[in-house]
Amino acid sequence: MAEIPTHTVTVVEGRRGGGAGMVVAIAVLIAVIAGIYFFTQTTKSEARKDNAVENAANSIGNAANKAGDAAQDAAKNTGNQ
Repeated sequence: MAEIPTHTVTVVEGRRGGGAGMVVAIAVLIAVIAGIYFFTQTTKSEARKDNAVENAANSIGNAANKAGDAAQDAAKNTGNQ
């Protein structure tokens, strides 16, 4: 009679995910890119506002200088009469 083998062989196959991890990683990447985009747009908007305020202040300063010059000219003309 032939002997029956008493050992067993176990085969372990690598576990493969369903791709959920990749989907989450892509979603996180998209969220980060969107956040960077919106942050840069906000920064540009703030810079535009700052430039507008600076230009308005410069215009007011120029107008004040012109008014001061006109006042000095008027004072000189009044003193010469």
